[in-house]
Amino acid sequence: MKPEITTTEEVMFFDTDCGQVVHNIAYLRWIETARTRLAAEMGMKLRDMAEDARFPVVLRTEIDYKKPARLGDEVKIHGWLEKMERVRFWCAFTVTRPEDGALLITCRQSLALVQMPQGKPLRLPEDWEKRFADC
Repeated sequence: MKPEITTTEEVMFFDTDCGQVVHNIAYLRWIETARTRLAAEMGMKLRDMAEDARFPVVLRTEIDYKKPARLGDEVKIHGWLEKMERVRFWCAFTVTRPEDGALLITCRQSLALVQMPQGKPLRLPEDWEKRFADC
């Protein structure tokens, strides 16, 4: 079963510029939150990661800004595991505005599991291949 999550955020003052349009960094913060929740769905809860010192590290972010979100908008962030390789995996995200159905951004991120403090890349867990076979 493909892991996925959906969460919502409200656009706050600190998310916007003087024109009340969302800053690009706010979208990335929402993606970070969604990715952390997605990691928990995949068996990587924050406390477990801290205890094992194994963390998913972002290698690449691809983001396309389609339409702006504005102050007071509710936005929906949907994320899912898109693809797995031997050491790397890809997560994908969309941010939409439920009020009018507008697609605001699409995003993909490539990640690797890293053992800290050595910074050593790790192979993906063996059980992922069975658990997430449809990715």
